[in-house]
Amino acid sequence: MLEARLTQNEVIESYTGKAGVYDLWAALTESKARTRALAMAEVVDGSAILEVAVGTGLMFRELVQRNPQGVNRGLDLTPAMLNKARKKIAPLELRDTELTQGSAFALPYADASFDLLVNNYMFDLMPEADFLPLLAEFRRVLKPGGRLLLINMTQAQRWYQGFWQRVYQLNPHWMGGCRGVSLRPYLKQSGFEAIREERVTQLGFPSEILLGTKADAFDK
Repeated sequence: MLEARLTQNEVIESYTGKAGVYDLWAALTESKARTRALAMAEVVDGSAILEVAVGTGLMFRELVQRNPQGVNRGLDLTPAMLNKARKKIAPLELRDTELTQGSAFALPYADASFDLLVNNYMFDLMPEADFLPLLAEFRRVLKPGGRLLLINMTQAQRWYQGFWQRVYQLNPHWMGGCRGVSLRPYLKQSGFEAIREERVTQLGFPSEILLGTKADAFDK
């Protein structure tokens, strides 16, 4: 696994600049993975759902449309991305929905608050040393039996998938700091079970989708 090369401030700066064009990038390289992840999530209306790192709201909009009678919360570090997300959901008739600026390391929510936590293309920006602390925080806010859905750029398995890794190595800013990661071992260490994993490739860009359930026995 390559090292993360952008600091948190550099990530904020990068995505502030990319907010206006991010949806085009996502349509070309990430949309297939998001569509498949939504199908795997099997959202039940009336749930309590949190998306961490909502970005421009591409996934969040789909989640709230599937959960109109539930609780929907979204959080992101970058104000420019949040502004885009707010515009996407503004036309919708929403019952209990809120977008907040904040850090994934200290989620502003009580323990055991959510049935489903969704996180897309964030861990591939983060140093490996942060994986377990972040997953522990995600686990904290999930209810017993709550589910965690992750999508990330993953490591190449085919020669053509290595193109994006090489771009990252040349200049991580061109990739917004994203590089290939593999989160399944960290989910197991963090107390998630019944883990489902799928890989999706779009324009040679490899994504992993992971769905795991909070294991109550982990706390005993």
